[in-house]
Amino acid sequence: MRHVTRYVLPAIGLILLGAVLGVQVNSFTSDDTAYEQLQKLERSFVIITRQYVDEVESKKLVEEGIEGMLNALDPHSTYIPAEDVQRVQDSYRGSFGGIGVMFEVVEDTARVISPIADGPSERLGIMAGDRIVGIEDETAVGIGTNGIQERLKGEVGTEVTITIYRPGTSQEEDYTITRDEIPMHSINTSYMSDDRTGYVKIDRFAMTTHDEFMEHVGELREQGMQRLVLDLRGNPGGVMRSAIEVADEMLGAGLSIVETRGRERSMNTTFNASGGGSLEDTPVIVLVDQGSASASEIVSGALQDHDRALVVGRRTFGKALIQKQFDLDDSSLLQMTVGRYYTPLGRLIQTPYENGDQEQYIERMMADQEAATFDPSAYRESVPDSLVFETEHGREVFGGGGIMPDIVVQPDTSSLTNFVSTVNMDFAFIRNWFAQNEQHVRSSWGDDADVFLEEFSTPDSLVTSFWEFTEERGMSYTSDPGEVAPSQGTFLYADRTNSEEMLRLRLKGFLARQLFGLRTAQPTLNETDPIYRHALSLWDDAEELAALHPRR
Repeated sequence: MRHVTRYVLPAIGLILLGAVLGVQVNSFTSDDTAYEQLQKLERSFVIITRQYVDEVESKKLVEEGIEGMLNALDPHSTYIPAEDVQRVQDSYRGSFGGIGVMFEVVEDTARVISPIADGPSERLGIMAGDRIVGIEDETAVGIGTNGIQERLKGEVGTEVTITIYRPGTSQEEDYTITRDEIPMHSINTSYMSDDRTGYVKIDRFAMTTHDEFMEHVGELREQGMQRLVLDLRGNPGGVMRSAIEVADEMLGAGLSIVETRGRERSMNTTFNASGGGSLEDTPVIVLVDQGSASASEIVSGALQDHDRALVVGRRTFGKALIQKQFDLDDSSLLQMTVGRYYTPLGRLIQTPYENGDQEQYIERMMADQEAATFDPSAYRESVPDSLVFETEHGREVFGGGGIMPDIVVQPDTSSLTNFVSTVNMDFAFIRNWFAQNEQHVRSSWGDDADVFLEEFSTPDSLVTSFWEFTEERGMSYTSDPGEVAPSQGTFLYADRTNSEEMLRLRLKGFLARQLFGLRTAQPTLNETDPIYRHALSLWDDAEELAALHPRR
C-alpha cells in the first residue's frame, strides 16, 4: 500500500493542477491543441513516476521538464531553484545581511582584501590580509568562493563565528560577528582623471544604481567635473528601471530612452526622459565592450541614437530580451522572457538565436564581435540595409546584434602588453608574489593608499621576477624576428624593453588592488588601458555632440 501512496499522490496533484491549468490554458490562448498537449504532459508524468524501471524523484523530473520547456524558447529564459532565489534577489536589491568584508580565495583560503568601512567586521578589528580559515567551527579552507559566501550571509541581526589567521602571528582567533545590512554597490570606482574630467564605472544595474550614480556625480561636480567618462564595460545589465533613470540624467525632456514590446498590453510602453537631468548638457563619452549587455545597452543605445554621447570601445553583447520573474509554489522562480526592447530609433540589438541553443547563441555572438572588432569597416558594410538607421544629425547606427561603437578601438594583437593583459599574466604574477611578500609590503605601506600611489615605483627586481614568471608560464623571447609568434606567446627581447613603462604601471596597479582594493587601483590601471587612453583623445567629438543638446 505504501508503494501505491507514493506514486498516486503526485499523480493526483498533477491531475488537479491540470484541471486548473486547463481552464487557464483555454482562457489565455487561441491554440486549440494547448490543453491536449498539457494532458499529454500530465499523462507522461504519471506513466514515468509509476512505471519507470527505477524509482524516480518527482521534483527532479519536474525541474528537468521545466528547464526543457524553457530551452525551447530562448537563451535567457531560466528556471531558478528555490535554494538559489535569495542569492539572485540579493543581486538586484543591492544589499544583503553579511559581515562586511571583500575577499578573494587564494590557494583554497579566503584572504580579506578589505573590510567594508564601518561594517561589522571592521568594527571588530578584522583587517586586510586576514585569512578566514573557519566558519562556525568548520573549516573554510577548500570550500570555494560560493561556499564561503553562503556561510557568511544570513538574516540581519543573527550571529556567525569565524576563525581568523593573521599572517605574522602564530595563532588563530575567533570573532563572533553580528550580521548587518551590507550594501552591494553597483558603482565602486569614480575619480577625477584631470581637473575637468570625471570617471564613473557602473559594474551592474541594481535598484540602488541611480542613487549611487547621483552621489558619485555630485562628488565629482564638487571637484570641478565638466565632462564625464561613463564606463559600462563588463556591465552585464540588471534592473531596467535603473538604466532608464541613469540615461534620463543625460537626455532632454521628451526624448525617448527605450521602447518595450511584448504580448501583454502592459509591456508595450515607451519610456521618455523627464528633463532637468544633472548631466543634460555635459559632454559624455561612454565606454563599452563585449561584456556590456542588456541595461548597459539601453543606456549606450539611447545616448547614441540621440547623438548625445560618443560611444567608444568594442561591440556590445547584444541582449534585448526582457525577463520577468514568476513565483512557483515551492518558492522557486521562472525567469522568463516577456518582451523585447528597442532603442529610440527602433533598433532591435538582440543577437540572433535559435530557441534556447546556448552553444549556437554564444558562437554567433563571438563571431559577430570578432568581425566588428578586427574589421569594423567590413562589418558595417555587411549589415543589411534594413538594419542600418540614421540619427537626427546624420550618423549611421546599426541593429541586428549589440551596440556598434562610434569609435572602435582595435586590440594590437602583435603587442606584448596586449598578450600579457589578455591572459591576465601580470595579475596572476602579482597575486602569487603578494602571497609570499604580503607581510613585508603591508608593514612598509600600512593603510595609506594615497602615499602608496604617490611614492611607490615598481622596482627593477619585481620586473625581472615578472619576466621569469612569464617564461615559467610558457612565454618565450627571441632575438630573431622570424621566430616571433604573438598568438603563441613568443616575442622579441626588444618588446620587453618597449613594454616596460606600461608593465610597471600595471604591476603597481595590481599591487594597489591587493593592498587597498579596486577603487584605489582603478586610476593606475586605466592609465594602461588602450580604450580608456584613446577615449581621452576624443573630447572634441564628444563636445560637438553635447553642443547639439543645449539645456533648455
